[in-house]
Amino acid sequence: MAMNMTNLLLALLLVTGVALGQEPETRLHTATFAGGCFWCMEPPFDELTGVISTTSGYIGGHATDPTYEEVSAGVTGHTEAVQVLYNPAVITYPQLLDVFWRNVDPVARNRQFCDSGSQYRSGVFYHDEEQERLARQSKNSLERSARFSEPIATEITEATVFYSAEEYHQNYYMKNPLRYKFYSYQCGREKRLKQLWGNIN
Repeated sequence: MAMNMTNLLLALLLVTGVALGQEPETRLHTATFAGGCFWCMEPPFDELTGVISTTSGYIGGHATDPTYEEVSAGVTGHTEAVQVLYNPAVITYPQLLDVFWRNVDPVARNRQFCDSGSQYRSGVFYHDEEQERLARQSKNSLERSARFSEPIATEITEATVFYSAEEYHQNYYMKNPLRYKFYSYQCGREKRLKQLWGNIN
């Protein structure tokens, strides 16, 4: 996974503390979000200070060790998602939620942009009661804002087993920048996000 220098140093400090038998002041936390194609959900989190890494994968389904072909065909019940490893002393879960909302179409049901099917549904997968509370609070706040004329379709559910996607999917936007940009443009992602959120990404 790609790390910027600040995040790498934070991770090394935490690991060093554990190696010396010291109790680190802050342990790294995990957040999991689904927002359509996982290629497009890694970049907005990777650029945040306090995010250590992002991993593309599959969550919320009924099959074991699903493949990309199975998930993209919609036969396993999984959705494409990103798992975010972050330092809560540097960036908070509500801040991650803010970034999540502004990178999805929250009123789209069982689709995101040009990708259609439940495997592309948007969702927040919480890992503990505090994440659940904050996620529901965030969604309720968005609903009360009356920003959208349609109901919020984004699901908030408990995190289940997360399966990492095949290696070629990880950091796809860096490994294949031209293909990634072409896909993102053709999918209408940026255009739709601008319609929904304005110039605030």
